[in-house]
Amino acid sequence: MQKKQSKKQGEQGRQGEIFISLLPCLIALASGILMGLTVAPVGAWLLAWIALAPLWVIILTSAKRKNQSSPVPPAFLWGIGYHGVALSWITGIHPMTWLGVPWLPSLVITLFCWGFISVLGGVFVSIWAAVMVRLNGQKPWLRILIGTAVWCGLESLWSAGPLWWSSLAYTQSPHNLVIVHLGQLSGPNTVTAGIVAVNGLIAEGWTNRQDAKDAKIFSASSAPWRFVNKYWVIATGLLIILHLIGFILYTRPIAQLPEAALKVGIVQGNIPNRLLQSSEGFRRAQENYTNGYLTLADQGVDAVLTPEGALPIFQRNLMETALVAAVKEKGVVAWIGAFGERGDSYTISLFTFNSKGEIVSRYDKSKLVPLGEYIPFEGILGGIVQRLSPLEAHQVPGSTNQIFDTPFGRAIASICYESAFPEQFRRQAAAGGQFILSSSNDAHYTASMPFQHHAQDIMRAIETDRWSARATNTGYSGFIDPHGRTLWISGYNTYETHAETIYRRQTQTLYVRWGDWLTPLLLISSGGAWLLIQLGHTKKISD
Repeated sequence: MQKKQSKKQGEQGRQGEIFISLLPCLIALASGILMGLTVAPVGAWLLAWIALAPLWVIILTSAKRKNQSSPVPPAFLWGIGYHGVALSWITGIHPMTWLGVPWLPSLVITLFCWGFISVLGGVFVSIWAAVMVRLNGQKPWLRILIGTAVWCGLESLWSAGPLWWSSLAYTQSPHNLVIVHLGQLSGPNTVTAGIVAVNGLIAEGWTNRQDAKDAKIFSASSAPWRFVNKYWVIATGLLIILHLIGFILYTRPIAQLPEAALKVGIVQGNIPNRLLQSSEGFRRAQENYTNGYLTLADQGVDAVLTPEGALPIFQRNLMETALVAAVKEKGVVAWIGAFGERGDSYTISLFTFNSKGEIVSRYDKSKLVPLGEYIPFEGILGGIVQRLSPLEAHQVPGSTNQIFDTPFGRAIASICYESAFPEQFRRQAAAGGQFILSSSNDAHYTASMPFQHHAQDIMRAIETDRWSARATNTGYSGFIDPHGRTLWISGYNTYETHAETIYRRQTQTLYVRWGDWLTPLLLISSGGAWLLIQLGHTKKISD
């Protein structure tokens, strides 16, 4: 009987040990999921200021207890939890039967896309965690400085590639416009740095309190102060200061000079992608966009903006459409989404038609969606993955240094996925872009994706201090002022037209003038501080 009891207790002990060993991974995954809930469809943006702290604590704890397992697996799970939840809208592309992809291969492609970006997010956080482990024994302020710098540096590195969306900064848009205004200083990494630093201070405060508790530093006389922690006080102060700076930027008046006014109309055609390849779909597109254009022209707009691929035909065929005929009749400028040609390849483009119905400028989409619009390593994967495009030709990106001149001055142009890349907007604003034209087609995804997309455009409007007009196929279309306030937003899966007055601006924020200066400053200062401390230690040893 005693043997059975001891055996049972031994098994329970082993199960307890397994659970304890898995607990850091479970906590990390849960906190990553909480970070993922900060964006649409949940929008719990406040969680961003605490959701990284548990992982930070796990890293510090495991680094101090060298006999424990590596903190990299929990970091990997945190990254998967965050990016997997935040980008779960990717699953909305299934089923792709309308593209001729059978149901099962469509599911495989969808899960691969979702899994790949989630794993990439896990790798990103794992690299950061590996750096943080090396900082064991350093001063808490140095860990916070280096941890913030490295996170911002990794986000900058990732955003320089073709696959980018889920910066920590976008967890605050569109609900916390005050803090998003920090983007005017040094771009989205300013917001990211604030989030990481506050989380780091909370985590350092927690571990400091636990260390003091383990060392039994607290006495009866200090009982009332045992919950007062200098790191938490600093975290609270930093959070308040960051919001005060954002509030000052947010409350600055916006000049609305009459001579800078531009009345823009938007047509949301609401043509499902599954119809765009058919003659019926093209007929509906022509009808919806032409009627919408005529309605807006009669309302006295200066120009009309249509979504990405509004008319899914090549440039050479645009002149024969009813929409261009209407432009010639009404004399109102139109920006029409269609396909450009470049040799044997094609581009997704936005064309400016002047009052005479002539093409006077063209912007080609330069950031293509991997797998969606081009195949990475096409020589290897080309026979496995089909392009998610209604055209059989080969799609190519536009130049990265384009300018988009219009009859109303230079514009900042963006087509769909490019909204996630702030440098695209910053460069065009620095080159004289006076207002933003965002043209998208988010019809293949669930409703949370276009809302996240709208949130990205809000950040770009704030960072560049520009008014923005956003036209989509099925929603959400909208108008945004330079403070990120949505003046109007469309319904979802609805046909709509709307006109709003925006204003051309030539101001330049600190970010537009200098770019992301904060990240290199953080990296240089943190690296310099670490080097000085190491040299100090070396000198002490030699003495």
